[in-house]
Amino acid sequence: MLNFIYYPVSWILWFWHRVFAAVPGFGKDSGAAWALAVVFLVFTLRLVLYKPFVKQVRTTKQMQELQPQIKELQKKYKNDRQKMATEMQKLQKDNGFNPLMGCLPILAQVPVFLGLFHVLRSFNRTGHGLGQLGMTPEQNANTANYVFSATDVQSFLSARIFGAPISAFITTPVNELQAFANYGGVPTKLSIALVAIPLMVIAGLATHFNARASVARQTPEAAANPQAAMMNKLALWVFPLGVLVGGPFLPIAILLYWVSNNIWTYGQQHLVFGRMAKEEEEKKQAKLEQRAQNAPKPGVKPVDTRKKPAAQPEDAVASTNGTDPAAKPAVKSSGQRRPSGQKRPGRGRANQKRRH
Repeated sequence: MLNFIYYPVSWILWFWHRVFAAVPGFGKDSGAAWALAVVFLVFTLRLVLYKPFVKQVRTTKQMQELQPQIKELQKKYKNDRQKMATEMQKLQKDNGFNPLMGCLPILAQVPVFLGLFHVLRSFNRTGHGLGQLGMTPEQNANTANYVFSATDVQSFLSARIFGAPISAFITTPVNELQAFANYGGVPTKLSIALVAIPLMVIAGLATHFNARASVARQTPEAAANPQAAMMNKLALWVFPLGVLVGGPFLPIAILLYWVSNNIWTYGQQHLVFGRMAKEEEEKKQAKLEQRAQNAPKPGVKPVDTRKKPAAQPEDAVASTNGTDPAAKPAVKSSGQRRPSGQKRPGRGRANQKRRH
């Protein structure tokens, strides 16, 4: 039913196994060749999802910046959920915000994880549980597994990491371990646990520290959001604990997948966040330079950039006052009375001379 997932995963795993099997000192039955094939399957997937991951980071940052506006809308339309949803969609559309982009990288990894788990389990089909075919060890070793031939299946059964088959898990039933009898011998539960438990611990710690680094980059407003706070607790404690609890039921190859996926995530986060911080610093520096260019130089009088009213010609001023600019001023007659309080020029000094 999910062959559209199983076959691509098988092809990528097959390709990388061929690459590392050709390395001198490894060989096709080498546990290191198969382990590195699983690791580079993860790296191939994450490289394809690099751009969506960058988009996810920018979307998350943009969502944190929109938190004040989102809170205002929630407060304003707390009694009208339909109106709140409409305004939220409008806000997201106006700011070019797409919430689905924040989930795409995680959602894309889920089918790959399930596909890899199924393909690895299909190398040993001697069980009778869910997804198992109940084959005998001979039938299993001589039956192809998707793109892997019967020879590849036997090579996978022979692969060991410190004595443990990479397709085995701690809780593997004893009857299923018989599938390895003719290909390196039946492994013990102790040999499997000695490899699986350290990988479980490393995977759990890596999951915790990746979540911790992501939470540390959140703004105080975003961290105060109840939904974000709940997700932070899940990422910090529940998911790492889930790796430890579920680890005994996972093949060693899946634990390798988990560890390598977290290693890639850790490096990619530092790379992407470092670039974003550099971009923010360049924007701030550009604003400061622009402000410095607009500022007046020392000793130079600042230029008033405000618009001054245009000077009107004398003819226009006179016309607005209701006078004719061509007309001459009228000469006052000698009999015309002067305004009260205004002295006649020159009369005061003549009166003083007469008194003397």
